[in-house]
Amino acid sequence: MDKKNDFAFSRMNFILLAIGVVIVVLGFVLMSGDGSTETQFNPEIFSAMRIKVAPAVCFLGFAFIGVAVMYRPKDKQKDS
Repeated sequence: MDKKNDFAFSRMNFILLAIGVVIVVLGFVLMSGDGSTETQFNPEIFSAMRIKVAPAVCFLGFAFIGVAVMYRPKDKQKDS
């Protein structure tokens, strides 16, 4: 049996998975920040970056991970 077919994922799958994870982590970093305390209200918790942009970045990262899992490299040899 060919050694290349022993693994479910190829090298490209792992690279794409790593890129997707980095995108998700970036989304969570964009969501983070100081919160409000009991004595002082911080209006930055309702900024567009935290409520709209960061969740969209996380969603795109999770979608990219799904594509990376389903990615199948094209074989150079075709069986006839």
